[in-house]
Parts: sequence; structure tokens; C-alpha cells
Amino acid sequence: MSEETVPLTAGAGQPKGLLQQMEELMAALNADLSALDADLQGAGGPGRGVGEEEAD
Repeated sequence: MSEETVPLTAGAGQPKGLLQQMEELMAALNADLSALDADLQGAGGPGRGVGEEEAD
């Protein structure tokens, strides 16, 4: 994964609050985790859930 920097200023040059920065970081993290989950679900094949074992 690549590291991304979050700009510390909003559109008009006003500094962002810490809460806004954290919300943006959490939104980016959720998007990354959703994409990873979709990739893993696709790689697992149909009908396989977490913790399920293959039948012999």
C-alpha cells in the first residue's frame, strides 16, 4: 500500500480540525478495508465463509 498525506488546510486555506482529519482518515480506511474484503471474498470462491473448511 502507498502512504498518502492528508493536507492540513481546507479549500480556503483554513486549517482543518483534528476531528475532521480523523473522520477523513477513517473514511479512507473504511474504503480500503471494503475493497480488501471484496478482493478476499472473490478469491475465496463461491460458498466459502470465514472459518469454513473444505469438505473431503
